[in-house]
Formats: sequence, structure tokens, C-alpha cells
Amino acid sequence: MRNASLSKGLMALALIASALPGTAQAWWNPDWSGRTRITLNTSAQGSETKEAASNVAVAVRLHSGNFDFTSAREDGSDLRVIAGDDKTPLKFSVERFDGLNELAVLWVQVPSVLPGSDKNQFYIYAGNPKAAPEPGDTVAAAGFDAATVAAFHFSDKEPAGADHQGGVKPAEPLTIEANGLLAASAKLSGAPIVYPLSDKAIVDGGNQLTVSLWVKLDDVTRAGVLNWGDLNLAIKAGKLVANVGNAGKTELAGGEIAAAKWTHLALRLGLGKATLFVGGVQVAQGDMATPALGSSLKVGDGAVGLLDELQVSSNLRSAEWLAVSAGAQGAESRLVASQRETAESGDGEEHVGHFAILVKNLTVDAWVVIIILGIMFVVAFWVTVAKAILVNRAAKDNLSFLRRFRDADKDLLTLAKTGTHKYSPLFRLYEAGIAQLDKRKVGHVGGPVLSGPAMNAVKASVDADFVRENAHLNSNMVLLTIAIAGGPFLGLLGTVVGVMITFAAIAAAGDVNVNAIAPGIASALLATVAGLAVAIPALFAYNYLAAQIKNVSSDMQIFIDEFITRVAELHGAP
Repeated sequence: MRNASLSKGLMALALIASALPGTAQAWWNPDWSGRTRITLNTSAQGSETKEAASNVAVAVRLHSGNFDFTSAREDGSDLRVIAGDDKTPLKFSVERFDGLNELAVLWVQVPSVLPGSDKNQFYIYAGNPKAAPEPGDTVAAAGFDAATVAAFHFSDKEPAGADHQGGVKPAEPLTIEANGLLAASAKLSGAPIVYPLSDKAIVDGGNQLTVSLWVKLDDVTRAGVLNWGDLNLAIKAGKLVANVGNAGKTELAGGEIAAAKWTHLALRLGLGKATLFVGGVQVAQGDMATPALGSSLKVGDGAVGLLDELQVSSNLRSAEWLAVSAGAQGAESRLVASQRETAESGDGEEHVGHFAILVKNLTVDAWVVIIILGIMFVVAFWVTVAKAILVNRAAKDNLSFLRRFRDADKDLLTLAKTGTHKYSPLFRLYEAGIAQLDKRKVGHVGGPVLSGPAMNAVKASVDADFVRENAHLNSNMVLLTIAIAGGPFLGLLGTVVGVMITFAAIAAAGDVNVNAIAPGIASALLATVAGLAVAIPALFAYNYLAAQIKNVSSDMQIFIDEFITRVAELHGAP
């Protein structure tokens, strides 16, 4: 009985363990030196969904902040995409890989995206110079499921604007904008982009259909989005409108579309229903039969702006599928979070802090500025320590000497013979005065008394030594003022140049999403932080040392008057 209970308990524990989310293995393959962990956040903080989305083509942006381009091959042929279990390869395709500007866009076919979770993960591996290319995993269609019959990226070099499999090409050459949504985008100038479909039946009339695309229009008062036989999709008065046949027959409208802003639009049509989505959110639904689709597809008739990522599917995509798709592709990429990892941190934990990421993304000019600031910091630190030691020793020896000087009654001339005070400026002033008295035989047996002019000469000699002692105390303090004034300006210079280089690289590469811009700007700001890190401690140190030096200088001035007065009393003319 006990054995049976034990067996049942072990079985229950096994079932519980199998139900727990699997953790990543140490590393998929040690031949790959680095990877990027991609997390799809479908919780309330990301793209909230209610049901799992299957076979979603997720757009992943790679940049210097989340991917090590220096270790990857120039063409990205060593890329591998592995599921969250760190074992199962995933199908993917590369829309763009620019190792020079450190920007890339991948399409990964994710089998399942769970709702309300931030644990949907997969990994992008790179950094294996000996890896054999695997064309089967990187062909244009690999990042999409079989239901995706056409996907127009507008990043293809030849011909521009063809679909992901190259079967559907535009009738006329397109004008391409390098700074698009994901990579390149198509420019819309009012004339439609026409795709002849006579050589390839994409979706037969009466079948299910899902169309999605991104637009950024200058004017949303009235613009054609898509015309396909009797099916029309347009924007009127800032709303998405779908109709079949002539206007006024069967029409469906909804959503809010803003001008000069990237917006995801989608139409789902089949089973006698039509559903409109704006920004991945359902905005309208109504009865509408799928019409006979013509032999040509027209996009952007009467629209002025940009068009990107037009996808046509031969099934009804779920609302969750469209929400995940829109969230991953958008300029904000609110669905996708990424983290660069190395083989040393292969357990999936965030061993690399944010500061390390900033340092890794520093440009050459920022490094030059930070190195100069580092030298300035070392110099300022050395001056601070040296001066603090000098001033403290001077203050301590001054107190010791003053006690002896004030205790001496008529043996004022013999203090130098009975002890020394190595670090005391007062003692050195005393020695300068005694030297002048010895020179005039004052205090010696039969020596003269000091006349008025002689007393002035002694005081002038002591004053000269006071100036020299004051200069010695203030020596090198100018280095602290240079650090205080120059540190922030040098840091600002590094930041401005770094930001300029970042924006220039983004403009050249054509990727303007925040994930590509943020690492470069954040790293550039590190130069300003370094400048302030030099200036702030130097400012505190300068003020402290200046106050201490002023105290010692005041003590010297007071001592000179006290010394001359004592000498006049003991050896001056009556």
C-alpha cells in the first residue's frame, strides 16, 4: 500500500514537473559564440491576446544593442533560430542583413505564441565562422507558413517590390524609400502599384482571405488602399472602409487612422463575414461575401505616403494572430523584447548589465573622449590626494611649531637649532627671518640692534618666502579647474558626435525604429556621464582644498606679523 502511494506521489511530481515551463539549456551548440534571446510579451504590458496564435511570422529587428555583428558572418549565413527549449530549430528568412551598419530584419515562423505571458521565447544564434550555409532555412518563404501566399517586403534588390517567393512582380518599377518601417518601403505618389496575377492565382473567388499591410499616409481624408477585382479597401475621413462592388452596396467602416503615422491595417474575409482591424485591434465586422477576385491587384490608388509589408493569406487569420503580427512589426516593437547573450551567460539569465551593453556599443570617437576623460580623472585624483596630504601635514606641523615659538621667551633665535618641522610653512618663514638676522649678526654677542630700515629688509625677505610658500601650496590646483570646466564639455562633445554618427548610420541603413536608435544614443550619453564623473569629484575636491590652503595662508600672514613684532621687541632699536 505504501509502495503504491509512493508510486502515485512520484507520478504526480513527474506530471507537475512536465507541466512547468521548460528552462533554456546551457547552450544549443558551443560552436556558436553568441546569441540573442527574443521574448514575445503577450501580457498586458505587451500585446494582450486571449488565445494562442499559431504559426505567426514574427519580424525581429537586430541591431548593435541586441546582436553582436562583429562575430557574425558578413552575410549572416551563420544565423540559426532555435525555439525556447534551446533544442528545436525554427524556420526563418532574412529580409535584410547589413553587417556594416549593424542592422538586420529576420522573419521567424513561431509555431505557437501563448496569450497573457512574457515567457514566449526563442534564440537567434550567430558567431560560428565555420558554419555551413543552410539555404533551406533561410529561403524567402521559410519565415512564413503555407497559408501565406504572398508577402511584399519592398526590400528586395531585384526586382524591387516582388513578393517573398518572387512569383508576383509589379507591372512597373517602384520607387523605394530606404527609411521604411522594417527596412525599405514603397513610396506612394497617387498612382497605384499594380501586380498582374494572371500568371499566379493567389486566392480564388469564394475562398477565405486575409490581407494586412502597413501605411503611413500624408492625407487620410480619402485614399485607396487595395483594389482587387470587386474587393475595395480604402481610407475615408480617417476610417478604414471595405466594400464589395460599387460603393454603397456592401460597406463596412471603422477604426481611427492618423496622418503621417505608421498604421497596421487588415481585412479578414470569408464564411460570409468581413472583419476590419486597425493596429491589430478589431474595429468592425459585418456580413460580406467574398467576391470574385480579378487578375490584377492594385495598391495605393490615390494615396500619398509609404507602404510596407503587404501580406496575403488564403485563410482567416485569428484576431490573436493579427495582434501578435502587428505588435511585432510596429515601429515601437512593443511585443518584442531582446537581450544579447554570450556563451558564458548561456543559462538565459541577464548576466550582462545595462552598463556593459552601453560600453559595448560605444563608437570610436566616444572611446577617444572617454579615454581622455579617464586620464583627466587620474590626474585630478593624484592632485587631490597629493594636496590633501600636503595641506594636512602642513597644518599639523604648523600647530607643533607655533607651540614652540610661543613658548620661547628670549631664545627666539635658537628654535632652529633645537628641532625642525619638515612640513611646516611657518617654520620655513621663521628660518628665512632668522637667516636675515644671522646675516646682520643680530643676537650675537656684541651684535647690533635692528634699525628701522633693517627691520623692513627682514620683513621683505620673509614676505618673499611667503609668496613662494603660497605658490607651492596652490601648485597644480589649475589641473582641478581644468577637470571641472573641461570635463563636461569634452563629454558633451563625445555625446553630440556619437548621436550624429548614430543618426547617420540609421539614415544610411533605413531602419528608424527605436530599438535601433536607442543603444547608440544611450552609449553616446555615456561620454557626458564620464565628463560629469570627472568634473563633480574635482569640484568638491577643489573647494575643500582651496579652503584648507586659505587657512594655511592666513596662518602664514598672521605668523609674519607676530614674528616681526617679536623680533622688534627683542632686537629693535629703542
